[in-house]
Amino acid sequence: MAEAKPIHVITYDGIINPVSSELFTTAITQAEQAGAEALIIQLDTPGGLDTSMRDIIKAMVASEIPIVVYVAPSGGRAGSAGVFITLAAHLAAMAPGTNIGAAHPVAMGGEMDEEMKKKVTNDAAAYIRSLAERRGRNAEWAEKAVRESVSITEQEAVKLNIVDLVADDLSDLLKKIDGRTVATSRGKQTLSTENAEVVKNPISLRLRILKAISDPNVAYILMLVGITGLIAELYSPGAIFPGVVGAISLILAFYSFQTLPINDAGLLLILLAVVLFVAEAFVPSFGLLGLGGITALLFGSLMLMDTDLPALRISPAVIFSTVAVILLFSLVFIRAAWRAQRGGTVTGKEGMVGEIGVAIADLAPRGMVRVHGEIWQAEGDEPIAKGEEVAVMEVIGLKLRVRKIKK
Repeated sequence: MAEAKPIHVITYDGIINPVSSELFTTAITQAEQAGAEALIIQLDTPGGLDTSMRDIIKAMVASEIPIVVYVAPSGGRAGSAGVFITLAAHLAAMAPGTNIGAAHPVAMGGEMDEEMKKKVTNDAAAYIRSLAERRGRNAEWAEKAVRESVSITEQEAVKLNIVDLVADDLSDLLKKIDGRTVATSRGKQTLSTENAEVVKNPISLRLRILKAISDPNVAYILMLVGITGLIAELYSPGAIFPGVVGAISLILAFYSFQTLPINDAGLLLILLAVVLFVAEAFVPSFGLLGLGGITALLFGSLMLMDTDLPALRISPAVIFSTVAVILLFSLVFIRAAWRAQRGGTVTGKEGMVGEIGVAIADLAPRGMVRVHGEIWQAEGDEPIAKGEEVAVMEVIGLKLRVRKIKK
């Protein structure tokens, strides 16, 4: 009797992007190499990037083992790119309380004119029809999901032949797909899953980190941390730590931005804000350059993510709270600069004037005094006894002119 083959399972919750593409394609390869009975992808996604979605589907279509997409848990969804991925599966299932649909293409990184929108929509409609027809599913509804953004519940999806079944949980899913026959790239295969061993493949630490920083809110914060760190390094050359943290944060932010729809005008406004913040340190503008930088940063942040997909936008709460923190620090810096301009000189010869010292020998009128722990030659306008306090009136070369402090 042949040994039962294991069932591999991966769980993904988030945007379809290069990280999810690498996760899915790697999981398919590993499952094939391990001789798995099937790979189950538990999916909950609002959608994402077209290029990453197509890479995932190519790997699914070429798979030698059955791929089962399970839209779960309850409350989850397969939206936009998730619809395509679900329809591309050899078997598709949904948990109670989930939905699927709204696959209309959205603008990613710039407005499309009407002609371009039509081309993109037609391309997506043709692609989703071909996937539905390949798996024997409802191609008419699939096209509506693209053209009309229709969305349906799990029960409606089964009735309309969009997915194959509804399963309460993973155990229920394994029972219900047992004995089903699907066509893979290697030919027809009948699944034996009811009592199979389940091998859950966790997301690697590397991919978890990349997934986290690919979040638009995290990417935005990383960018601002990077900018702040580099500006702090310019203000305090040689501090090293702010510069290192800033450089690392900016590199991570740039990685994230390559997977996100960036608006060029928004990015330029943020770069202008950086220039104004740096100029504030060298030009006496009494805070006007800093306030201009805050304004440019706020509007640039609001414009930065150019997409109709809510999951790829920066949260307004994150923007306003971050800008508020930077504004607070800017006000502290402006106040410190204003006080420094109004304060007296504390270095060089001018900084010695007014300092208090003590005579360490009689001044009649010349002698020695100690000021700030340093011993100076000094002369006074009147005799000063050893141990009496003196105030510095003038610095003449390496000699101080002092006066006695009368009590």
